[in-house]
Amino acid sequence: MKNFISDTAKEIKPSGIRKFFDVVSEIPGAISLGVGEPDFITPWGIRDAAIKSIQKGNTQYTSNRGITPLRENISKYLNDHFNLSYDKDEILITVGASEGIDVTLRAICNLGDEILVPEPSYVSYAPCIQLAGGVPVPVCCTVENGFRLTPEMIELAVTKKSKAIILPYPNNPTGAIMEKEYLDKIKPIIEKYDLLVISDEIYAELTYGSKHVSIASYEGFRDRCVLISGFSKAFAMTGWRIGYVAAPPELSQAMLKIHQYVIMCAPTASQYAANYALSDGFNDNFAVIDDMRTEYDRRRRFMVSALNEAGLSCYEPKGSFYVFPSVKSTGLTGDEFANQLLKEEKLAVVPGSAFGDCGLYHIRCSYAYSMNNLTEAVKRIGRFVKKIK
Repeated sequence: MKNFISDTAKEIKPSGIRKFFDVVSEIPGAISLGVGEPDFITPWGIRDAAIKSIQKGNTQYTSNRGITPLRENISKYLNDHFNLSYDKDEILITVGASEGIDVTLRAICNLGDEILVPEPSYVSYAPCIQLAGGVPVPVCCTVENGFRLTPEMIELAVTKKSKAIILPYPNNPTGAIMEKEYLDKIKPIIEKYDLLVISDEIYAELTYGSKHVSIASYEGFRDRCVLISGFSKAFAMTGWRIGYVAAPPELSQAMLKIHQYVIMCAPTASQYAANYALSDGFNDNFAVIDDMRTEYDRRRRFMVSALNEAGLSCYEPKGSFYVFPSVKSTGLTGDEFANQLLKEEKLAVVPGSAFGDCGLYHIRCSYAYSMNNLTEAVKRIGRFVKKIK
C-alpha cells in the first residue's frame, strides 16, 4: 500500500497538537492544556438561530460563496470594526479559517513558489503550502522581538522565488501581536519585494490592551492582501466550522473555483448561526465577546505569573489565548519536557517544536480552560520543574 501514497503525503508530519490531545484522553485523571478551544458554550441566540433555520427547512446547499446576508454582515463587520472595505462578492464563506488557508494557498502557488512563514506559528501553514506545491520558508521570530516580524527578518528570508508572506497575528502559539508601529516598518519591505500578504486574523477580537490593526487597512494593501478569519475563537463556535476569506475580485474568483470542487459550500445551519452572530438582532453578541475577553485576560495574567513563579520564563502574550513559556532553564527541550510532564504529572501541553524549529525550547499552554483546571495545571508544572531542576 505504501507505493500508492504520494511523496508529499509521506513527507508531511502528523500534527503535534493532536498527538497529545489523543493521548491524554486515554489517561485517567489527566488534564490537557493542549487544544485551542474556548471552554465557553456558543451563545444561545446563535444556537437558536441554527435550530430555527433547520425548522424552517433551510437544509439544502447554499450558493458556493455562502448566503448573501452573511456575506453582507461580514462586509459591514469588517468595515465597522477594522476599517476594511470589502464587497460581499469579495467574501467567500469557508469551512473554518482552516479551509480559507488551504484555498488561498492552492489559488496562488505554482510549483516551487516560496511562501514566507513567520515561526513559531500555526501548525497548518507549512503542510498546506507543501500540498499546494509551494515551498514554506521559515522566518524565525524570537522572544527578544516580542515574537514580532521585523524588516531584517524578511530581507534575510526573501529570494527571487518568494511570492507571499503569511502574517499570523495575533499569533498562535506565542500570543504576539503586530501593533501599527511594527506594521509600519514591514510595509515598505513587503512592497519592495512585491509580496502578497496572507493575513490570518482569526484572533483579531482577542487582544489585550491594544486593538488589532489589519495590514489590509493600509493604503494600497487591500489589493495585495488576503484576509482570513472566522467565528471559532471570538464567538466560541469551533465545532460549527465556519470561516471566511476576503480578497480582491480576481483572486477571490480563483479561490471560489477551488472551493466549488472540493467543498461545494459551508454547512448551511452554521451559516445561519454565523449570520445571526453579526446581525442587528443580536447586538449583545459583542457584549458576550467582551465578557469572554475579560475572562481570558484574567486567565492570561494568572498563567504568566504562575509560570514565571514556577521557574519558566514566560513572555506576556498580547493576544489569542496561549502562553509560550521557555523550558530551557530545565535543560530539556520542549518535546522532552512535554513528554515527561505527561508521564509524571498527567498534564498535557504542546511542544513548541510543533510550531517550527525555533520553538524547540518552548511549550504551548492554552488558557481557554477553566480556572480550576489552570490552577491545578500550574501546580503540576511547578512540582515537575522543582523535581527536575
